[in-house]
Order: sequence, then C-alpha cells, then structure tokens
Amino acid sequence: MLDLLYNQQYALFVLIIITLVISLTFHEYGHAAAAKLLGDDTAQRMGRLNINPLAHLDAMGLAMVVLIGFGYAKPVPTNPNNFKSSWGIPLVALAGPAMNLLLAFITINVYIAGLKSGNTWFTQQGPETFFIYLASINLLLMLFNLIPLGPLDGHYILGYLLPRQLSETYLDYNRRYGHFLFLGLILLSLVGIPIFSKLMSTANSILPKLVVIS
Repeated sequence: MLDLLYNQQYALFVLIIITLVISLTFHEYGHAAAAKLLGDDTAQRMGRLNINPLAHLDAMGLAMVVLIGFGYAKPVPTNPNNFKSSWGIPLVALAGPAMNLLLAFITINVYIAGLKSGNTWFTQQGPETFFIYLASINLLLMLFNLIPLGPLDGHYILGYLLPRQLSETYLDYNRRYGHFLFLGLILLSLVGIPIFSKLMSTANSILPKLVVIS
C-alpha cells in the first residue's frame, strides 16, 4: 500500500482504503446478524448490528491496511450460551466470510449489468477500478478469514468439522500457538513473502465464476 503513496497514486490508495473499509464492515456485520438470528443479541446491544464503519473499525487494524494492504476490524462480541443451535459458533464464524462472498457476487454482477446496459459511466476507469477492487478484496477477505489459524474465522469452523478428539487437540494447539502462527503470516508478508498476493490471485481466479449476467 505504501508504494502507492511513494508512486503518487493517491487516488488508487484512497480507493483501496475505501473498499477495504466497506469489506471489513460488512464482514463484521455478517457475524453480528448471524448471532442475532441464532438467538444472541450481545452484538446488537453493543451497537455492532449495523453497517456503520465507525462501529467496527479498529485503529491498529486500519494501520495494518496502510502498512501491508490488509488489516482487521474489531471482533464482534457474542455469548455462545445464547445460541439456539449447537452449531451456533461455526455458523456465526462462517457468516463473516459468507457476507464477503455475497458482497463480491453483488458487486461484480452490478458492474457487468451496468456495462451491458450501455451506461458509459461503468466504462470509466474510476468506476471500473472501484467495482473490480471491491469484489476482489471481498473474496480476498473471505479466503484469508477461512485460514484455520489464531483468531481467524476458519479455526472456529474447522474445530466443529473434525472428529471430537482431534478437534480438542487442534483447538488446544491453536489456543497456545495459533496467534503466533498468525503473526508469522503477517511478518512473512512484511518481509516480502507473497502470501497476500497468492490469496489475491486465487480471489481473482474465483471472480469470473461469480458472474451470472449474460
């Protein structure tokens, strides 16, 4: 991200920040909405059941966006004891990535529909970049959060899919070492290992498959 500033690509820098803020906000809203549907109103009572970015953004997470082009928002608080389903924890965890997939699907199809409508606004560089980046970044956020390490959503999901004994062992190891492995991924990205670029390549390969407008 910082290289965009060094190269004086200020408009692109701001655009990517905006798309990341939108993506992170809807991700956290997905968690809050799922928790509410499953019987837990903790997030709602704490002002998180909305799409106001100010309710979800974290200062350090936003700083990471600027430094490495990727960050995080404040985790949505939940009380699993309130869930009406024994699968409440993984369903709430899955809701964040699912919301990003839905937003990517809507974004790319609105863009394609706009192009096919003949509206020249969609052919301009600014709108084209915004729609493509918004869709791609949402897919990137989905893929990243499905990694089963540390605090990421994937560890809640994997823990429920594994056989009970293996699940307990995995969750115990993740509690003890997952955060360190997660930080390791961030550090590897900072020193040039193309972790996020690989995830973005995967996201870009998924994107055309979401188009249903013919």
